[in-house]
Amino acid sequence: MPEIKLEHITKRWNKFYAVDDLDLVIGDNAFVTLLGPSGCGKTTTLRMIAGLETPTSGRITIGDQVVFDSALGINVPANKRKVGFLFQNYALWPNMTVYQNIAFGLSNIKEPRKLTKQEIDDTVHRVAQVVKITAFMDRYPAELSGGQQQRVAIARTLAPEPSVLFMDEPLSNLDAKLRLEMRYELQRLHVETGSTFVYVTHDQMEAMTLATQICLINNGVLQQYDAPLTVYNRPNNLFVADFVGNPSINFIEAKGKQRPDGGVELTILGDKKAVFKPNQPLDLPAWFKGRDAREALAVDALKKRAAEKGYVEKDNKDETFRYHIDKVEEEDLPLQENPVLTDEDLVLGVRPEFIDIVAGGALEGEIYGAMPTGMESTIKVRVGDFLLTGVVFGSTLFTIGSKVHIDISGDNILLFDRRSGRCITAGSLEC
Repeated sequence: MPEIKLEHITKRWNKFYAVDDLDLVIGDNAFVTLLGPSGCGKTTTLRMIAGLETPTSGRITIGDQVVFDSALGINVPANKRKVGFLFQNYALWPNMTVYQNIAFGLSNIKEPRKLTKQEIDDTVHRVAQVVKITAFMDRYPAELSGGQQQRVAIARTLAPEPSVLFMDEPLSNLDAKLRLEMRYELQRLHVETGSTFVYVTHDQMEAMTLATQICLINNGVLQQYDAPLTVYNRPNNLFVADFVGNPSINFIEAKGKQRPDGGVELTILGDKKAVFKPNQPLDLPAWFKGRDAREALAVDALKKRAAEKGYVEKDNKDETFRYHIDKVEEEDLPLQENPVLTDEDLVLGVRPEFIDIVAGGALEGEIYGAMPTGMESTIKVRVGDFLLTGVVFGSTLFTIGSKVHIDISGDNILLFDRRSGRCITAGSLEC
């Protein structure tokens, strides 16, 4: 199956940039999810690769064929790109049986030649067997469950043997249990067909469980393109850390300096003292110097781009992500003035699984909320005016208001630069 390459792809409507200078390589036989909040540009990206939307500028290559190039005036139509598209609403013909729905696309193939009735029949039964719907061939869509309808739509998309399969939130109309079952089916189909899958979703759980690579987009800009566990454990910035993970990561504002031994002395959670110990050798002043140099280069690149003919200024400006600090009494962010930040202003990112309730723990708190689900409980612990979310495995019952002691464990505690929002490094925390 072909590699898909996007080079400097931009799509804008007037001054609104839906996709902004996107570079992306989707490897052969990959399962890539385009992930991000509503309106981030993920569906627009998918539609541009498929040929359903025309980019403003850039170049798209599928295999060894250039399907779009704004500079050369190339724009291969969607029906010539040999790709399949699976829609959110299934788009099945209600007046056709399952067999007829699957065969419909095959009967319209004219290149390199029309298929015979026997070839169509063989193909329909082959793909029906792959998605396990051979028992429903004579039924109409109205006589099928949501999951069965989705399998018919998948079979119809697979029948012409597309080189790439595009899916735009295909499971969003299903209930939670059926959605989980269909995830397993899609994983199996990816392995059995050997096709390249490109999957759009706003559900980070779907992205984590299905993909070989996650492409996380915000405001039309690529934030990170990595394997799911890399995105989870080593996010590039505050936005990625916040968007991926359920329950969400705990952000803790910190202020401090690096010691000669490499540790970073911090003040957190109001007046608590802590030391962050990086996993790898860290020269924090040198990191900040590199950050300033990168920012200067970005400013110069933007000035150079603005001087080019046809440049249009972006209305939807890119800003540093405004993270949320969970407190007992929430503050009204729009009314707050932006603080003057220095290199001493940092942010810790602590995943809920690293909050441990232990006798004699370094931090004293109380149970503010508890949600048992059987094999685990999601809890909120109040520490001063702050709330920390934790996950406790097992069937322990917690009483709201009870006093507990907690430790922040593990060596995957994340240290972020508050000014730029970028991740500096990972390490452990001693309170």
